[in-house]
Amino acid sequence: MGWGLILFIIGTLGFHVGLYGMFRKAGIPAWKALVPFYNTWEISRLLGLRPYWFFLQFIPIAGQFITIWMIILFVEQFGRFSLLHHALAVFMPFLYLPYLGFSGGERYGGRPIVKNYRKSAFREWVDALVFAAVAATIIRLFIFEAYTIPTGSMEKTLLVSDFLFVSKTAYGPRVPNTPLSFPFVHHTIPVVNTRSYLEWISLPYKRYLQQPVRRNDVVVFNYPVGDTVIGEFQSEINYYDYLRMTESRGGTREMLLAERDDILVRPVDKRENFIKRCVAIAGDTIEIRDGVVYIDGKLSDAPEMSLSPWLVTMEGNASLPAEFLTEEMDIDPDDPEQRDFSTVPGTPGTYRLNLTESQAEMLKRMSGVKPGSVVRELNTSGFGNTFPYDTAHFKWSEDNFGPLWVPEKGKSIRLTPQNISAYRRVIQVYEGNTLEEKDGQFIINGKPADTYTFNLNYYWMMGDNRHNSQDSRFWGFVPEDHIVGRASLIWFSWKNGPRWKRLFKVIR
Repeated sequence: MGWGLILFIIGTLGFHVGLYGMFRKAGIPAWKALVPFYNTWEISRLLGLRPYWFFLQFIPIAGQFITIWMIILFVEQFGRFSLLHHALAVFMPFLYLPYLGFSGGERYGGRPIVKNYRKSAFREWVDALVFAAVAATIIRLFIFEAYTIPTGSMEKTLLVSDFLFVSKTAYGPRVPNTPLSFPFVHHTIPVVNTRSYLEWISLPYKRYLQQPVRRNDVVVFNYPVGDTVIGEFQSEINYYDYLRMTESRGGTREMLLAERDDILVRPVDKRENFIKRCVAIAGDTIEIRDGVVYIDGKLSDAPEMSLSPWLVTMEGNASLPAEFLTEEMDIDPDDPEQRDFSTVPGTPGTYRLNLTESQAEMLKRMSGVKPGSVVRELNTSGFGNTFPYDTAHFKWSEDNFGPLWVPEKGKSIRLTPQNISAYRRVIQVYEGNTLEEKDGQFIINGKPADTYTFNLNYYWMMGDNRHNSQDSRFWGFVPEDHIVGRASLIWFSWKNGPRWKRLFKVIR
């Protein structure tokens, strides 16, 4: 368990214990303070807020601001109006709220004490809103951020519409490249649809209290090939894939730039956020053989809930009941994100199912299943459609890939015509060098070179839903300066109603 998660747990416990004491002083049944969201419902009622303020907490990102603002207003009902007390309530709630709740010298005054304070109620609201906005921005930048799972690429470890806390302390808080930006949005301001940041000040990469990314961590990071974006497609079709399609039809980069007026360039911290599992770290050699990952030649354990497509053939007229698939195998035939359930055309009695390893083993033992017929479905085509898009030297597919060495800070490689396409983007784009090839020789920053020493660590990210994931197999390495944080906790989950079993589940 990382120290960032430990601090989060301590902070959460201290926060709720403090509310317990404060509720008791305010005349609210104290047990209500221990129930997440029910406690803020009671606080909103005590403050006399309209009910919609409570529900606004569930808006990703902006909801953090609403919760902080409500806590500050609650603290003011104990007669604490100064900036120092507000700061303690926001940044050290695990200490300050228990102090208010259990100190004999602190009394609850309620709304009258707020009304009798010399500032007007409007001024108090404005002050609380401004402070909460600043505090929420700092917390979001450096401590943790809420994140919502948009696609099925990490199923079944993470499901669509899981709401996560992403710890930004896990690998060390990262200084933003673009500190001048609109709060609570990422790269685009909604409605007006304009960029949310200014590049008048651009800061270099810096991370405090840096900790290494570990194998099998679930990591949020900035999309490496999201430096250039076609506005119409955003991250659904990245610019480089679109450029390759254009070139395959006889077009050129210059023609593409001339015909489109929605091509954007974004700094590192404003590229789309992606979430994947770190399969290989700096210095590892990754290889995929028949859909199975190997690190440095050794079998890498697959995540327990990771999905792969399997073919299952039934004997005779036997079939897999829909009830068995939905209830026992947790497969939703109607979920387009899962693509789990289908019969294979031309092969009666054969099913294509997206399964975990344990589910595949269960099917192998099931009566009616043809012995030896439960086999992993592999993508045997796709050559040239995976990183580094060099069919002359890398005839790889998503299920048979590598071996490929992941760059490590301070380590050198010998550059050859056979490996240059794998490391060209790292040298040119991520590390900011010029690279030319002239008369069979490599020229880096104007000087001949036959080796290159890396300045950053790199990582290899893959989705747990291996055949439904846009990941490093298609766009390559993730530099350390793109790392946002580690996905730590599922705090809420929704599909036609709350998924109660997933609430407050630690992510592994």
